[in-house]
Amino acid sequence: MAGEVTDVEGMLKDSSFGVYIPQEIDVKAIRAKLGMTQPEFAGRFGFSVKTLRHWEQKQRVPEGPTRAYLLVIDRDPDAVQRALGSAA
Repeated sequence: MAGEVTDVEGMLKDSSFGVYIPQEIDVKAIRAKLGMTQPEFAGRFGFSVKTLRHWEQKQRVPEGPTRAYLLVIDRDPDAVQRALGSAA
């Protein structure tokens, strides 16, 4: 297995796991829904404010695993906070 490179996203697409990773995600809408400022959202969920701004201004796009993480934040932010051990 040494030297073997794995295409995780490719495996997920071809697998029977049924994992859904959206192609696009509206980061600003998620943050607004939670009523958080950019610094609050970034700090709470482990992003830099700079990266968050780039996503919100459509200058950059979150990659697959990050889109999945953002989807979980959107659907159950309390579970994410509990898992990360951050204060509510």
